[in-house]
Amino acid sequence: MANPQKRGTLKILSAMIATTLLTVSVAACSENAETGETSETTLTTEILQSAATTKMLETVSTDPTPTATATPTPTPMPTLAPEERVVTVSFAGDCTLTQDYRSSNKKFDSTVDGDMEYCFQNCAELFKSDDLTLINLENPVTDKTGHKNNQYIFRMDPENLEMLTTNGIEAVNIANNHTMDFWEDGLQDTRDNLDEYGIIWSDDRYGATFTTSNGIVIGMVGLGNDTNTSSVAGIIQELRDEGAAIIIASCHFGAEGTYEPTDRQVKIAHSLIDDYGVDIVVGTHPHRLQPIEKYNGHYIFYSLSNFCFGGNYSLTDPDSVIIQCDFIMDEDGSECVDYRLRVFPYCQTSTRPGNDFCPAPYEWESEDYFRVMERLEWAQGDE
Repeated sequence: MANPQKRGTLKILSAMIATTLLTVSVAACSENAETGETSETTLTTEILQSAATTKMLETVSTDPTPTATATPTPTPMPTLAPEERVVTVSFAGDCTLTQDYRSSNKKFDSTVDGDMEYCFQNCAELFKSDDLTLINLENPVTDKTGHKNNQYIFRMDPENLEMLTTNGIEAVNIANNHTMDFWEDGLQDTRDNLDEYGIIWSDDRYGATFTTSNGIVIGMVGLGNDTNTSSVAGIIQELRDEGAAIIIASCHFGAEGTYEPTDRQVKIAHSLIDDYGVDIVVGTHPHRLQPIEKYNGHYIFYSLSNFCFGGNYSLTDPDSVIIQCDFIMDEDGSECVDYRLRVFPYCQTSTRPGNDFCPAPYEWESEDYFRVMERLEWAQGDE
């Protein structure tokens, strides 16, 4: 389990309430024919909060009052200006910032060649312009050598986390089927290394929060392909209890190589919204784009596909996307009341054929651009 003292920005403090650690969820790895990955389930779970916030309370005297005093006027809740009510979060899909650990062809490392700005150079300004950027980080960050015997094994050097911090990526989901490639020790190293670099992480054992400059708290939780929504119910409630006005669920789910969500994907996404009040559901894992759905007033991205995937040297389908969501808050910033989306069609490589691990935007209204929009079932008029 992650040490609460090491999470830095990953705690919410209150002067009146000591946060209770909650044991609840399931971390899962899916098995499929393409990756040869084995299924593993971890039952011991708990939650941590993030982004420290301390409230100073006025001291009230208990001495008797000799004369009657008027009842003080209640202090009104602060009202945010219209521009302060917009919280912008960018979402991108699966990222493996390394190559297969056992491969003799170290193409990702040789292409990047230590340049921490290289992979995200075409989108860094977009990521830096928002309040928060969230991706799915699909590789352990560890120096361990003992690993599973899956078809693909990924291991990222800790110093390469600078690729995220340099390019405006503040948060990652690590509830995915490669999290346990280097077993539990590798997973714990991943958490510790992310903490050390100040990168917020969440999965199906731990929730996390981020506080914007305007004091609005964003809560995050992750689900693996075998995680049931009931397993993260306690995490979601705890995030709400700790002040999260926006809840994002990152779901690594579905079937690889498919363009339509499975029945289970739909059921999970709908349940997260209907039963647990999640504001937005962000899907990864299929390695393909899947449609955007607006369901009961909330958006579901069933699959954002890969974004920067170092484990794939040739791309049978290079289409990807960055989606920015504006969460429109009420006057005191306590609740999201509306959503606005901006969709940016991207290619996973800036040179074709092959993969140079440098995603680039498709040209406006090009054939590639419209293909992405069609796969997302999204039109320019929806923006």
